[in-house]
Amino acid sequence: MKEKNMNKSITGIVAPLPLANVDTDVIMPKRFLITITREGLADGTFADLRFDNSGQQRPEFILNKAPWKQATILVVGDNFGCGSSREHAVWGMRQLGIEACIGTGFAGIFYDNARKNGLALPVVSNETRDKLLEFAKNSSGEKISIELDKKTITAGDILVPFVMDEATQASLIRGRDDTLDTLEYTSAIQNYETKLDDRMRVNVIK
Repeated sequence: MKEKNMNKSITGIVAPLPLANVDTDVIMPKRFLITITREGLADGTFADLRFDNSGQQRPEFILNKAPWKQATILVVGDNFGCGSSREHAVWGMRQLGIEACIGTGFAGIFYDNARKNGLALPVVSNETRDKLLEFAKNSSGEKISIELDKKTITAGDILVPFVMDEATQASLIRGRDDTLDTLEYTSAIQNYETKLDDRMRVNVIK
């Protein structure tokens, strides 16, 4: 099984989104959950924050402003991704171009959905998050780097560590997802099924 290219770092413009308890309904409102595919969800991502009732962009929202409209990394508030299990929220963020969210903690189901879809969620201390928020707010388009292999974040003169479990770290670096991981064990699964079939045939004969 050929893997995707190794991806040891994520580099991009960072935007501040310090709102606490942003749930999956805010990330992807339920009216956009009309598809079971992963396509066409970018417009629904943060839709009520990005657009008004007439569909016009809200100029005050950070992702509608330059340079943050080009952001691929977010620094987020506490408990980001809480609420219902809604994988569409992660799908939409990836389609919008978001590659990572840096925060002090994430809802468990959201974290798992992010891992399965290649969205990095580095966990940092409150102090570090606040430093990165300040950097992002004062940014004029400077990029930051998340070094997945070293578990560090570089933003200008700031160099800080982050926490990420080893399985998620390896999955992001290797560009893996659940489908690839399952296919890796195809031969073992087939061998097991063959042996199981043989045992069942023996039992029938007896």
